[in-house]
Amino acid sequence: MERPPDPPELPEGLERTPRWPAWYAGVGFLTGLVLTLVAVGVIAGVTGTTTDEDSASFTIVATLAQSAVFIGTAWLFASFTAPPRLWHFGVRRAPFWPTVGWAALAIVCFYVLAATYAGIVQPDVDQTVTQDLGADQGTAGLLLAGFMVVVVAPFAEEFFFRGFFYRALRTRFPILIAALIDGLLFGAIHFDFSGADALLIVPPLAVLGFLFCLLYERTGTLFAPVALHSLNNSIAYAAQVNDGWTVSVVAGPLMIAACMLVPRLVPRAPAAVLR
Repeated sequence: MERPPDPPELPEGLERTPRWPAWYAGVGFLTGLVLTLVAVGVIAGVTGTTTDEDSASFTIVATLAQSAVFIGTAWLFASFTAPPRLWHFGVRRAPFWPTVGWAALAIVCFYVLAATYAGIVQPDVDQTVTQDLGADQGTAGLLLAGFMVVVVAPFAEEFFFRGFFYRALRTRFPILIAALIDGLLFGAIHFDFSGADALLIVPPLAVLGFLFCLLYERTGTLFAPVALHSLNNSIAYAAQVNDGWTVSVVAGPLMIAACMLVPRLVPRAPAAVLR
């Protein structure tokens, strides 16, 4: 009797999602960090900027470089297994209303947990990211910083941490373990080393990253966590920056609308499930 293929062949028209080795996650992250340091060093050398200077323009360019490096790193490591496709990272459509429902549940859970944490711990920490990006330096600074926080960061971070890092971990680990590892690292990278008190912002962000993984797992689309990431950043930007609400009320809804409409334009992915 002839032995069936292992793994089983997929029906015609379907394509199996590449299985990236779990070690891609850690090595990819470290590679992204190293390449970011190199890129920032090159930018500093070209512009003549030193690490002691407080330059919002330099911070914006360096942040853009970091985003590009991490997206490129994810694409590079994915190419070691198979030619990358956007849908491999979750840039794909999904059933609209179920996705909206799961996203609403995720964000409600986060704000309930965040409010509980704030009530117990009462963290009094001022993040300086928006100031570093020049949000307080006139209208242009307000708009550019808002664009970085509400548009660039949500997509770049979700592409790497959920679309690549979490997907690689899922090759070896169950959902909750992979989501926990991803969430802890996601929270840790937002620690700015400004003092011990700054550690208080890590747990809520770790929870947020954890929930984003669960949302991505449940919906199979990166657009869901990108939309919630943008929503959360919009609210934070409005709360932390003078007149930040003027940017948030425009950029936030536009980003969420894009996450709803762009998937309609994306060709349907050939894979039926996220695995």
